[in-house]
Amino acid sequence: MSVLPIAQIGAPVLRQRARELTADELASDEIQAFIDDLVETMHHANGAGLAAIQVSRPIRVVAIEVHDNPRYPYKPNIPLTILVNPVLTPLSPERFDNYEGCLSVPNLRGVVSRLATLRVQALDRHGAPIDREVRGITAGTFQHEVDHLDGTLFIDRVTDTTTLTTWEEFARHREPAFREQVRAVVERWGS
Repeated sequence: MSVLPIAQIGAPVLRQRARELTADELASDEIQAFIDDLVETMHHANGAGLAAIQVSRPIRVVAIEVHDNPRYPYKPNIPLTILVNPVLTPLSPERFDNYEGCLSVPNLRGVVSRLATLRVQALDRHGAPIDREVRGITAGTFQHEVDHLDGTLFIDRVTDTTTLTTWEEFARHREPAFREQVRAVVERWGS
Protein backbone atom coordinates (compact mmCIF):
# COMPACT_ATOMS: atom_id res chain seq x y z
CA MET A 1 0.00 0.00 0.00
CA SER A 2 1.03 3.57 -0.67
CA VAL A 3 0.26 6.97 0.78
CA LEU A 4 -0.94 9.13 -2.10
CA PRO A 5 -0.58 12.92 -2.43
CA ILE A 6 -3.77 14.77 -1.51
CA ALA A 7 -4.87 17.45 -3.98
CA GLN A 8 -5.18 20.90 -2.41
CA ILE A 9 -7.74 23.62 -3.05
CA GLY A 10 -6.98 25.21 -6.41
CA ALA A 11 -6.16 21.89 -8.10
CA PRO A 12 -8.54 21.59 -11.08
CA VAL A 13 -9.29 17.91 -10.33
CA LEU A 14 -11.17 18.93 -7.18
CA ARG A 15 -13.74 20.81 -9.28
CA GLN A 16 -14.50 17.93 -11.67
CA ARG A 17 -17.42 15.56 -11.47
CA ALA A 18 -16.06 12.06 -10.91
CA ARG A 19 -17.21 9.30 -13.23
CA GLU A 20 -18.97 6.12 -12.19
CA LEU A 21 -17.09 2.83 -12.14
CA THR A 22 -18.28 -0.21 -14.05
CA ALA A 23 -18.53 -3.59 -12.33
CA ASP A 24 -15.53 -4.83 -14.33
CA GLU A 25 -13.43 -1.82 -13.33
CA LEU A 26 -14.36 -2.26 -9.68
CA ALA A 27 -13.34 -5.93 -9.75
CA SER A 28 -9.97 -5.16 -11.32
CA ASP A 29 -6.75 -5.60 -9.36
CA GLU A 30 -5.84 -2.00 -10.19
CA ILE A 31 -8.94 -0.50 -8.56
CA GLN A 32 -8.77 -2.87 -5.58
CA ALA A 33 -5.15 -1.81 -4.98
CA PHE A 34 -6.16 1.82 -5.39
CA ILE A 35 -8.89 1.42 -2.73
CA ASP A 36 -6.25 0.03 -0.35
CA ASP A 37 -4.07 3.08 -1.09
CA LEU A 38 -7.05 5.42 -0.56
CA VAL A 39 -7.70 3.92 2.88
CA GLU A 40 -3.99 4.04 3.77
CA THR A 41 -3.83 7.70 2.73
CA MET A 42 -6.94 8.54 4.78
CA HIS A 43 -5.45 6.84 7.85
CA HIS A 44 -2.07 8.52 7.36
CA ALA A 45 -3.72 11.97 7.23
CA ASN A 46 -6.10 11.24 10.16
CA GLY A 47 -9.05 11.95 7.90
CA ALA A 48 -12.64 10.97 8.66
CA GLY A 49 -13.05 10.25 4.97
CA LEU A 50 -11.33 10.64 1.64
CA ALA A 51 -12.73 10.73 -1.87
CA ALA A 52 -10.81 9.29 -4.80
CA ILE A 53 -10.93 12.66 -6.53
CA GLN A 54 -8.92 14.12 -3.62
CA VAL A 55 -5.99 11.93 -4.65
CA SER A 56 -6.44 12.95 -8.31
CA ARG A 57 -8.51 9.92 -9.41
CA PRO A 58 -11.84 11.31 -10.64
CA ILE A 59 -13.84 8.12 -10.01
CA ARG A 60 -16.87 7.76 -7.73
CA VAL A 61 -15.23 6.06 -4.76
CA VAL A 62 -15.00 7.28 -1.18
CA ALA A 63 -13.58 5.81 1.99
CA ILE A 64 -15.07 6.77 5.37
CA GLU A 65 -13.91 5.73 8.82
CA VAL A 66 -13.89 7.34 12.23
CA HIS A 67 -12.30 5.53 15.14
CA ASP A 68 -11.35 7.85 17.96
CA ASN A 69 -9.97 10.27 15.38
CA PRO A 70 -7.59 12.88 16.87
CA ARG A 71 -8.65 15.50 14.29
CA TYR A 72 -12.31 15.01 15.19
CA PRO A 73 -12.44 13.77 18.79
CA TYR A 74 -16.15 14.62 19.06
CA LYS A 75 -17.24 12.59 15.99
CA PRO A 76 -19.06 9.31 16.60
CA ASN A 77 -17.17 6.27 15.34
CA ILE A 78 -17.97 4.94 11.86
CA PRO A 79 -16.64 1.54 10.77
CA LEU A 80 -14.52 1.50 7.61
CA THR A 81 -16.96 2.01 4.75
CA ILE A 82 -16.13 2.05 1.05
CA LEU A 83 -18.80 3.59 -1.18
CA VAL A 84 -18.67 3.08 -4.93
CA ASN A 85 -21.04 5.12 -7.12
CA PRO A 86 -22.92 6.44 -4.06
CA VAL A 87 -26.35 8.06 -4.22
CA LEU A 88 -27.64 10.02 -1.22
CA THR A 89 -31.38 10.60 -0.82
CA PRO A 90 -32.75 12.95 1.85
CA LEU A 91 -35.22 11.25 4.22
CA SER A 92 -36.25 14.47 5.93
CA PRO A 93 -35.84 18.20 5.32
CA GLU A 94 -34.36 18.62 8.82
CA ARG A 95 -30.86 20.07 8.94
CA PHE A 96 -28.14 20.84 11.46
CA ASP A 97 -25.08 23.10 11.43
CA ASN A 98 -21.77 21.26 11.28
CA TYR A 99 -18.27 22.70 11.67
CA GLU A 100 -16.29 21.05 8.87
CA GLY A 101 -12.70 20.87 7.72
CA CYS A 102 -11.09 19.08 4.80
CA LEU A 103 -7.79 17.45 3.95
CA SER A 104 -7.89 19.33 0.62
CA VAL A 105 -8.48 22.69 2.34
CA PRO A 106 -5.77 22.66 4.99
CA ASN A 107 -6.09 24.58 8.25
CA LEU A 108 -9.57 25.96 7.60
CA ARG A 109 -12.93 25.14 9.15
CA GLY A 110 -16.40 26.56 8.67
CA VAL A 111 -20.06 25.91 9.43
CA VAL A 112 -22.05 23.99 6.81
CA SER A 113 -25.76 23.17 6.97
CA ARG A 114 -26.24 19.40 6.47
CA LEU A 115 -29.25 17.15 6.11
CA ALA A 116 -29.91 15.16 9.29
CA THR A 117 -31.11 11.86 7.77
CA LEU A 118 -30.16 10.22 4.49
CA ARG A 119 -30.55 7.00 2.59
CA VAL A 120 -27.19 5.82 1.25
CA GLN A 121 -27.18 3.54 -1.77
CA ALA A 122 -23.89 2.38 -3.26
CA LEU A 123 -21.73 -0.63 -3.93
CA ASP A 124 -19.08 -1.81 -1.52
CA ARG A 125 -15.56 -2.51 -2.75
CA HIS A 126 -16.59 -6.02 -3.83
CA GLY A 127 -19.65 -4.88 -5.78
CA ALA A 128 -22.24 -5.86 -3.14
CA PRO A 129 -25.08 -3.38 -2.71
CA ILE A 130 -25.21 -1.04 0.27
CA ASP A 131 -28.58 0.41 1.25
CA ARG A 132 -28.67 2.03 4.65
CA GLU A 133 -29.78 5.06 6.59
CA VAL A 134 -27.32 7.47 8.19
CA ARG A 135 -28.20 10.19 10.65
CA GLY A 136 -26.75 13.18 12.44
CA ILE A 137 -23.01 13.82 12.45
CA THR A 138 -22.43 10.63 10.46
CA ALA A 139 -24.83 11.87 7.78
CA GLY A 140 -22.76 15.05 7.61
CA THR A 141 -19.58 13.04 7.01
CA PHE A 142 -21.21 11.09 4.18
CA GLN A 143 -22.48 14.30 2.55
CA HIS A 144 -19.06 15.95 2.79
CA GLU A 145 -17.32 13.05 1.05
CA VAL A 146 -19.94 12.54 -1.66
CA ASP A 147 -19.88 16.31 -2.37
CA HIS A 148 -16.26 15.83 -3.46
CA LEU A 149 -17.42 13.48 -6.22
CA ASP A 150 -19.41 16.35 -7.72
CA GLY A 151 -16.58 18.89 -7.48
CA THR A 152 -17.98 20.59 -4.38
CA LEU A 153 -15.82 21.61 -1.43
CA PHE A 154 -17.22 22.38 2.02
CA ILE A 155 -16.26 26.04 1.62
CA ASP A 156 -18.80 26.24 -1.24
CA ARG A 157 -21.52 25.43 1.30
CA VAL A 158 -20.43 27.87 4.02
CA THR A 159 -23.10 30.59 3.98
CA ASP A 160 -21.74 32.66 6.87
CA THR A 161 -18.09 33.39 6.18
CA THR A 162 -17.65 34.76 9.71
CA THR A 163 -17.62 31.10 10.83
CA LEU A 164 -14.40 30.42 8.90
CA THR A 165 -11.52 29.75 11.26
CA THR A 166 -8.13 28.09 11.41
CA TRP A 167 -7.90 24.82 13.33
CA GLU A 168 -5.96 26.51 16.14
CA GLU A 169 -8.52 29.29 16.57
CA PHE A 170 -11.37 26.77 16.33
CA ALA A 171 -9.82 24.79 19.21
CA ARG A 172 -9.24 27.96 21.21
CA HIS A 173 -12.56 29.73 20.70
CA ARG A 174 -15.22 27.51 19.17
CA GLU A 175 -14.64 23.84 19.92
CA PRO A 176 -16.22 23.72 23.41
CA ALA A 177 -19.51 25.16 22.14
CA PHE A 178 -19.39 22.92 19.07
CA ARG A 179 -18.88 19.82 21.23
CA GLU A 180 -22.13 20.72 23.03
CA GLN A 181 -23.84 21.16 19.68
CA VAL A 182 -22.58 17.72 18.57
CA ARG A 183 -24.00 16.17 21.75
CA ALA A 184 -27.38 17.74 20.95
CA VAL A 185 -27.28 16.44 17.36
CA VAL A 186 -26.39 12.93 18.57
CA GLU A 187 -29.19 13.05 21.17
CA ARG A 188 -31.72 14.08 18.55
CA TRP A 189 -30.72 11.99 15.52
CA GLY A 190 -28.19 9.48 16.77
CA SER A 191 -24.70 9.31 15.41
